[in-house]
Amino acid sequence: MEKIHKPKKVFVQGPISPEFVSKSIASHQSKTAIGAHAIFLGQIRADQKESGVVTAIEYSAYEEMAEHAFHEIREKAFARFELTCMHIYHSLGTVPVGEISLFVFVSSPHRRAAFEASEFVVEEIKANVPVFGKELIGENGAYVWKENS
Repeated sequence: MEKIHKPKKVFVQGPISPEFVSKSIASHQSKTAIGAHAIFLGQIRADQKESGVVTAIEYSAYEEMAEHAFHEIREKAFARFELTCMHIYHSLGTVPVGEISLFVFVSSPHRRAAFEASEFVVEEIKANVPVFGKELIGENGAYVWKENS
């Protein structure tokens, strides 16, 4: 029988700090069945646009629908890969260039499952989760809706 996991809160307000990432890693040292962690950090780029350089992205979401989509992705990953645990965090609100907006942390007894699950989860998030980003352009504060690539 497949284990059903309890839905977890994914959204955090503003950027995901390096301290938060570090504490997440440190909290797994006592879990001795884990042999590998794969960590993906999505960072805001200073892309050049027609109207200027991106200085931040402002994220919004249909939170209930998005939380459900994140949960479905977690369940698919646990069913598909040999995983010990998984954590997903995504920013809401404004995240400046250079800061982290997506943190995917996958743990497994073996590295191959961790690598493959991490890529699977990130691609599924980009394709299926209703999170929207408006890019803040330059000093004038103009916004442009971001397109996932």
